[in-house]
Amino acid sequence: MKCPTCSHLESKVIDSRPSTEGDSIRRRRECLNCQKRFTTYETIETIPIMVIKKDKSRESFDRNKILMSIIRACNKRQVSRNDMERIVNEIELQVQNSLQNEVPSSYIGELVMNKLKALDEVAYIRFASVYRQFKDITDFMDELNNLMTQK
Repeated sequence: MKCPTCSHLESKVIDSRPSTEGDSIRRRRECLNCQKRFTTYETIETIPIMVIKKDKSRESFDRNKILMSIIRACNKRQVSRNDMERIVNEIELQVQNSLQNEVPSSYIGELVMNKLKALDEVAYIRFASVYRQFKDITDFMDELNNLMTQK
């Protein structure tokens, strides 16, 4: 870290502590050349993720959209809010860990379907019917048959 007083490139950390919000670390440093002290803050660098929709338009990743669609799919099911939040957290983490600046909405949709399939099959079918735009009862039956053969 470059000293703000003498521009020397070497310093030592005297004290480290997390900020009150917990989103950064405050470090008190001392220049090894002039012995002046200064403070730095270390934060996590986040890269905004863009979602490429079916019509090729782009919008910012919004975890609340995923949560709301999961809540709708789980309506009147024995699925706790904590389980829904956990799924959204797992999906968000997986998208961030993909190290992609842009992800297709189809990738996110498939992640949601896989998580719902493991959690609640009825919620999975509800989500799939909207996500895959089922046209008639045949589409429902095909998806149900696929679900039954996977068991």
